[in-house]
Amino acid sequence: MSEDQFMGNLYQRFPVTVERGKGAHVWDIDGKEYIDCMGGYGVALVGHQNERVVKAIKEQVDKIITVHSSLYNKTREEFLKTLVELAPKHLTQVHLNNSGAEAIEAAIKFARKFTGKKGMVAMKGSYHGKSFGALSITFNPKYKKAFEPLVEKVSFASYGDIESLRSVVDQDTAFVILEPIQGESGIIVPPDGFLQEVRQLCDEKGILLIFDEIQAGLGRTGRLWACEHWNTAPDILCLAKGIAGGVPMGATLVRQDILSAISKGEHSSTFGGNPLSCAAGIASLRALTEDGLIENSEKMGKIFREGLEKLKEKHSIIREIRGKGLMIGVEMKFEIRDILMNLIKEGVLMLYSGRNILRILPPLVISENDITKVLQSLDSVLTKEEEKRNAQG
Repeated sequence: MSEDQFMGNLYQRFPVTVERGKGAHVWDIDGKEYIDCMGGYGVALVGHQNERVVKAIKEQVDKIITVHSSLYNKTREEFLKTLVELAPKHLTQVHLNNSGAEAIEAAIKFARKFTGKKGMVAMKGSYHGKSFGALSITFNPKYKKAFEPLVEKVSFASYGDIESLRSVVDQDTAFVILEPIQGESGIIVPPDGFLQEVRQLCDEKGILLIFDEIQAGLGRTGRLWACEHWNTAPDILCLAKGIAGGVPMGATLVRQDILSAISKGEHSSTFGGNPLSCAAGIASLRALTEDGLIENSEKMGKIFREGLEKLKEKHSIIREIRGKGLMIGVEMKFEIRDILMNLIKEGVLMLYSGRNILRILPPLVISENDITKVLQSLDSVLTKEEEKRNAQG
């Protein structure tokens, strides 16, 4: 692959050169078709070449691509209005940026400024990004060790354990941040009641609660917001990935009193809120809410999970299946590199989530027919893998 000579060894790469996509399918330069369960790490939320998104981008390109936020723009205004109408209660203010890590960086700064406190509490197993602030509240030491010292005053609590959280917050804790469903660490769903307990603890102690819904939000789990599964709302909500149908965009949603604590010039973004991203964002939000994609996520997620549970009964190599909607993790008893490579041969693209967990993040437009094919391919690959392992003794 000629890209490698320019890009360095920064990505876990697969031997597929993607040329085009449509819905939940992509094609490589040789015309081979794949069912896309990677979804650009969750970015292809509303499907490749979504008609609403493509039309909106084409129309916006003919008007103007960039308008800095020191000027006004009607496309941006419409996007903000659409987003806030869908947001959890009280989150009426938005900072627009360009990625998940940027959405997190803004949240950290806003929470520290508003509270006047410095302490930050995240969860063991957390992943919030690789820029310095986001990396500081990301748990896995392998991402961090070479870049220390990072931002100070970070503590980690055990995910799903309210007593662990209670033991690490103190009078200087500005915020608690968590993913309502953890992505990078293996699609970890919290025990029922945990999010409500965290919300109650934060209210008791005067601590802001930040939800990172960069991967789990926007219909991915079968609800518009993952926190809806537990009827809980944060003080700050971080979004990115599929929010603009594949065009780079991040958003930090906050309460009005929090954002009003930030002075002019204390935080800004040159590209944030550009009309191209905003046009794509309006189209994506409409696709989610008007084209039945959230309902499809819930329905197809159940079909996927049921099929995977049947495979688990058949294949002892599968340890556990986790997730909600179309955010699914399949934990294996062995490393999965060979499984991923053999799935590619079968015309299926899937992700890692740790060395032994398959991560499934297909576009929310995926069909039952596609899921059946994926399950058949996985069944075939696992059968061969088990035969190989049995032959090796």
